[in-house]
Amino acid sequence: SETITYFVYNEEFQEYNFSPTHPLQPIRLELTYELLKDYGVFDKKRVEVVPGRMATDEELMLVHAWEYINAVKKISETGGEPIKGYEFGIGPGDNPAFKGMHEASSLIAGSSIRAAELVMEGTTCNAINISGGLHHALRDRASGFCVYNDAACAIAYAAKEYGVKVAYIDIDAHHGDGVQWAFYDRSDVLTISLHESGRYLFPGTGFVDEIGRGEGEGFSVNVPLEPDVNDDLYLKAFTEIVPPIIKAFKPDLIVSQNGCDTHYTDPLAQLSLTTNAYEFLYAAIDELAHEVCGGRLVALGGGGYQIYQVVPRAWALLTAGLAKVTLDDYTPSTWQDVCTTKAQTHCPVRLRDKAVIATMSTAGSLEQATAATILSVKQKLFPYYGLTVE
Repeated sequence: SETITYFVYNEEFQEYNFSPTHPLQPIRLELTYELLKDYGVFDKKRVEVVPGRMATDEELMLVHAWEYINAVKKISETGGEPIKGYEFGIGPGDNPAFKGMHEASSLIAGSSIRAAELVMEGTTCNAINISGGLHHALRDRASGFCVYNDAACAIAYAAKEYGVKVAYIDIDAHHGDGVQWAFYDRSDVLTISLHESGRYLFPGTGFVDEIGRGEGEGFSVNVPLEPDVNDDLYLKAFTEIVPPIIKAFKPDLIVSQNGCDTHYTDPLAQLSLTTNAYEFLYAAIDELAHEVCGGRLVALGGGGYQIYQVVPRAWALLTAGLAKVTLDDYTPSTWQDVCTTKAQTHCPVRLRDKAVIATMSTAGSLEQATAATILSVKQKLFPYYGLTVE
């Protein structure tokens, strides 16, 4: 049977908006939606656009503390800076308060849960929520532009409602810390994060020795990479570590976080990937889902701060890849007009990056550092999966 791809989308995703000057601008989601629409992806029989929904308090409480949810609701009413906002990570800086914060955050979390529901209830299908992937939110505090951790909510929901094992694969430039800590002592959820090393980048965690604890020991996998790592080195790390562990773990569902702040032009991180790596990664994760869990994949968005030049291209490739639709390399002229109108900016004429970014003159040492990290991850984690270290 053909795979159905559900694209979960609401215009209200635009309301998750910290401020006009904040790096996370929701127009990136609208431009992605418009690009896919203009490419005709939503007209395909196998693609269905479905609205998301708000998460219930009970669903949020699968991951978050009640006093935190309550604080977000209160702050949300006025959007004023609360006296005790700092206790909860809300205030000037990364996570400023805004009116309607609870509703906007809850819609994103509920939409990721909806994606998981669709995938678990359907026969052969995958689902995408590009507004999701807010992987830094912690049990009782906002962090790194994230208020509610929709990824963790969707995983916890699937594990509880359907009694399934879930594997989470995070390819954002930043460590998926909130999701890791949410399941750190559980053996039914495997978290894998490849990211720029916490030695250089927020949130400062995600080292190889963070492998889980108690029941969860061996079920937290971290692959910290050096700045300037390019497509080749990144894909080497991914290919050598992720497929073997996923195949050994045998999840019933895969949830992927597809932050595209790993791009060589991204202002907030220092990795050097291109869309060529993204297409490989999206296909590889999709193939793993088909191989181990009947194609059940929930794909989320995440970071990505080149909001016009990169995000729409990356996530259009993600969606088209999962829906098995081939996109022409020239972006539709109608989309160019949308960009000019809505964003007062010129958007890319070409969908894919042409060249691979060569590593700098220090390539030799980058290759050595990456190889050393790969070996270290294998030595620490492969034994838990009965895998041998070559």
